[in-house]
Amino acid sequence: MSETYTVKAEAREQVGKGAARHLRRNGMIPAVIYGDKKDPQPIAIPYKETFLKLHAGGFLTTIATIELNGEQIKVLPKDYQLDPVRDFLVHVDFLRVSESTEVTVQVPVHFENEDAAPGLTRGGTLNIVRHEVEVHCPAGSIPEAFTVDLTGLQIGDSVHISAVKLPKGVRPTIADRDFTIATIASTAAGQSEADEDGEGAEA
Repeated sequence: MSETYTVKAEAREQVGKGAARHLRRNGMIPAVIYGDKKDPQPIAIPYKETFLKLHAGGFLTTIATIELNGEQIKVLPKDYQLDPVRDFLVHVDFLRVSESTEVTVQVPVHFENEDAAPGLTRGGTLNIVRHEVEVHCPAGSIPEAFTVDLTGLQIGDSVHISAVKLPKGVRPTIADRDFTIATIASTAAGQSEADEDGEGAEA
């Protein structure tokens, strides 16, 4: 699981575009905490700290603790909005969670040992079908990433979800098939060379 962090927040009494602009001028951004059968709680959080967390990776898969009026609230960021023109952060939605709360998240897939895959060293390419895998899991057990070992894979081989070791309690949302994560594909140049070799052998 990704390392958690703490955000100091302020209760937000006013909502709307004018109030949001006032917050941003003061280095804060609007956010809301919802879920757990409680009323949504509008809050304001520090812009710079949140922006850095967003771009550090794993923002939507890392549990955070929000300190609000002396209370500590465990949350999972569920969504955020960026300004379409200037690309700065304008709003964040947080979901209240406990360690056992079931959540649905997108977990990134990382690949290792490309140099040990004959299909890649001989000119093939790694065709990534899924850069992320959507899973159900307890909020306290969100994987930071899934790692796929490419050792020994040849051109034409595929990697399916069954090849990934999933932590206890983590289940793919696609449960009706052993879906593909990546394949080792031949390049056009590699295929052309293979065709020429075949023609030479026939001659």
